[in-house]
Amino acid sequence: MSNIAYAPSDGLSYDPSEDKYWDKEGLAKEVERTFEICHGCRMCFKYCDSFPSLFRFIDENHDGDVRKISAAETEQIMDECFQCKLCEVQCPYTERDNHEFNLDFPKLVHRYKAIRHKEKGASLRDKILGDPDKAGRMARTLPVFLANTANRNKIHRYFFEKIVGVHRDKLLPDFAGESFEAWAEKSGRVKNDGEVVLFQTCYVQNNEPQIGRDTVEVLEKNQVKTACAKGLNCCGMPAWEHGDIDGLRRMAKANIEKLIPYVEKGAKVLAINPTCAMMLRREYPSLVDLADRANADKIAEATMDPSEFLWSIRNEERFCTDVKSKPEGKVAYHAPCHLRAQAVGFKGRDLIRKILGVAPATTMECCGHDGTYAMTVEGFEPSRRIGKKAFDGMKQEKEAEIWATDCPLAAIQFEQHAGKKPMHPMSILAKAYRGEKF
Repeated sequence: MSNIAYAPSDGLSYDPSEDKYWDKEGLAKEVERTFEICHGCRMCFKYCDSFPSLFRFIDENHDGDVRKISAAETEQIMDECFQCKLCEVQCPYTERDNHEFNLDFPKLVHRYKAIRHKEKGASLRDKILGDPDKAGRMARTLPVFLANTANRNKIHRYFFEKIVGVHRDKLLPDFAGESFEAWAEKSGRVKNDGEVVLFQTCYVQNNEPQIGRDTVEVLEKNQVKTACAKGLNCCGMPAWEHGDIDGLRRMAKANIEKLIPYVEKGAKVLAINPTCAMMLRREYPSLVDLADRANADKIAEATMDPSEFLWSIRNEERFCTDVKSKPEGKVAYHAPCHLRAQAVGFKGRDLIRKILGVAPATTMECCGHDGTYAMTVEGFEPSRRIGKKAFDGMKQEKEAEIWATDCPLAAIQFEQHAGKKPMHPMSILAKAYRGEKF
């Protein structure tokens, strides 16, 4: 039996616009090659459960022969990946590193799930979790306290788990009565141009618009001409998590059409959630329809995290360090996985240190929430186990008055499993500018 070549096979494709991307035989070649390389390397043993399962299947079930992995075992490995991207950050064999192997495990998983989605369609849960904006609109058709009450009601959650597959104990975010966009319109902040345009994200739009208002306030405090756009959608990651390329492309196309006029006037796109920034910056250019890719490239080049942008003007006169209050104790900061995937550093942490004079203690472990994974019946317990190192790392800073993270979903995960909800760096700065007590 010949050895499995580590070099890319003729089935290599990470681009859904290529015909061979959808070829199952080509996918099988790449799965076998990738599994063989990962089994020999084992650098990524500590992230999601995909790699421990892969290594266990090969070592214990198949005497080291990757060719014997079954279809059911492959599906389990793929489903245990929750797209934290840390294996791609760690991997020495990636396109990012210009390595000849051109390995990208998360993209391979996406390809696998896209082909499965094309063959089998979406489950009810995938349809619900894949369109957060629709859920937000539905919640606002009635008084939102009804939807929020249902999310806390044990009987409702029991049946919701049985029918949909969302874990009954998962802490779900409340819906806001007024969307971020409604506030932006009412306050006159929906404009046609600006130095920056805000991509508020579906979470800020529907669940926690205060983070968006705080972000606008901080930007304006630093004399940044800020525009809000009307009609932005979810970035598409929840749909793409389950292989729904058509859903992703539909959402992405609408966002590109809304954002490109601002970008062509020179604006930066500031995406509040690291996952959304990662999608706009790293995923859109290779996933959207071919007709949209030129504009997707422009938007990717213009996309930044809000803290990253503010850090870029720290040496300008307008950069504001005039705060009226500060945390009295220490600050514990969690570094989101999808911020790490963008390789832009942790500028929210750095701004807290520079503006507030507080040196945050940093935790760089995955919190385990990872998009919709922690919401699912099968993902809830593993997400808690995987996030334990992050929970323990934050709790270790016993003198920390404030916890911080750039990821609103990570904040929910910490609130549920560590007993304290971190604040977004923009909210911390806004509070300090306003002079509110911590």
